[in-house]
Amino acid sequence: MQSVLNPYISFKDDAREAMEFYQTVFGGKVEFKTFKEFHASEDPSEDDKIMHSMLQADNGISFMAADTPNRMEYNPGARISMTLSGDNTEELTGYFDKLSAGGTDVMPLNQAPWGASFGMCVDKFGVTWMVNIAGTK
Repeated sequence: MQSVLNPYISFKDDAREAMEFYQTVFGGKVEFKTFKEFHASEDPSEDDKIMHSMLQADNGISFMAADTPNRMEYNPGARISMTLSGDNTEELTGYFDKLSAGGTDVMPLNQAPWGASFGMCVDKFGVTWMVNIAGTK
């Protein structure tokens, strides 16, 4: 099996909602496992929070997410940025449009100095997304 990079996003109490939203953007299948299912809950109020989720789209896009338990520090500014890149203009533009809906366009999808189209947005869950479309010069 080839090595792959799976980005992992930390949320505070809305991992399920966020991953369901991302499924509407990318399609595919999303799986959820709660703290209770893993017998990992130290606080009964966290039983139904997401300990692990994974989205796998048919085109190979894949990433994971979880809710941060109360016993761990949650720092929204320390979450990762997600980057989508490729040369399928229609697909990538569609992702950008869906991700920025309800969020904030930081940099509209436009021609970049390196010859690609590039845009950046923050989605409605506070996750920064960068889209780079190669060969659109």
